[in-house]
Amino acid sequence: MGVIRAEPARISDWANKSVGAAWRAFDLQLTTYAGLLVAIGLVMAYTNSIESGTVPLQAGTTFSRGLMWAGIAVVVFVIATTFDYHWLKTLAWPIYGLQIGLLVLTLAIGSGVGGSARWVSVGPLTFQFSEIAKILMIIVLASYLTARANKLDSPISILGACLLVGPPLALVMLQPDLGTSLVFGAILAGMLWMSGASLRWLIVLAVGVIAMVPIAWTYLLRDYQKARLETFINANPDVAGPGFQLHQAQIAVGSGGLIGKGLTNGSQTQGDLLPVQATDFVFATLAEELGFIGAIVMFTLFVLLLWRVLVAGWRSRDAFGTLFAAGVASMIVFQLVVNVGMVLGVMPITGIPLPFVTHGGASLVSMAAGLGILQSINIRQTKASW
Repeated sequence: MGVIRAEPARISDWANKSVGAAWRAFDLQLTTYAGLLVAIGLVMAYTNSIESGTVPLQAGTTFSRGLMWAGIAVVVFVIATTFDYHWLKTLAWPIYGLQIGLLVLTLAIGSGVGGSARWVSVGPLTFQFSEIAKILMIIVLASYLTARANKLDSPISILGACLLVGPPLALVMLQPDLGTSLVFGAILAGMLWMSGASLRWLIVLAVGVIAMVPIAWTYLLRDYQKARLETFINANPDVAGPGFQLHQAQIAVGSGGLIGKGLTNGSQTQGDLLPVQATDFVFATLAEELGFIGAIVMFTLFVLLLWRVLVAGWRSRDAFGTLFAAGVASMIVFQLVVNVGMVLGVMPITGIPLPFVTHGGASLVSMAAGLGILQSINIRQTKASW
């Protein structure tokens, strides 16, 4: 699938439009679907706050922090929407430098669990800058691939894209954060595919990545990461040891049935039997308390949201807008599939959040920034109504 080729849009086109006419291109559906997913995430934060035995609105609870981050995300979304996205192409290299700087800063002063360095405190807030780096990487890649739109049958151009992604990916691996580093790879693959890059060279790249798996296993992966992969491969994992988390998650999902046990009534979630149920395993909480129907509602919202993301790309009159939408879609799809897959036991456990639903400020803020930029593309470059 290749990028829709069109005449480059001029910033003056936007200047010649009336403000009202431009804002009529604002995609209300895109914002609505994302808002409903955030609402589901806040409901899950509420039930997880009840589980912890505290008043949900009490300062410091999962729910109160979720409300705070949702408010920050709204502000970021509005700022990104009003910002003229054309400038992102001009600022691509400074943005790349900012991305590297944030990840280096994380390694230097970040904190985490078990010797990891993933979170940086900024006043009362704690950020995981690798989440912000995902959106910055999409901006940089969209600019790079747009500038080489007629040279993507060359292995040099594809290699250049890989070299751009390499340093941020390596810095995230050093934190260590295998899950987020895989998201960088998914963004690269999705954007190269949508850019119309040579399929032959993409296959060569995929073969090269597969060939590096033994090297990564021997020299890059930590012991706990290997244990997670071994547990995934093992048909009969030790449910009292490494397989405990997955076992409890599957019990939660299976016990939810058609309509679920009701909010705050989950035996696994309210019994504090499910580890990290507000973050990585939030889908297990949703499935137990809202059941199969609740899960289907969530998946439907994701499908509708992804449709509007792709529509924003198709409507764009320049390759940058199309490729940025491709990057956002690739990121959301990959995280959705891996997060739900690991809860169901069909994917290995990695620390990949469920977009909009997982409790986590940086993840939500980065998604809000991405959707805001898409709205900026919508209101500044529209070919037709959908």
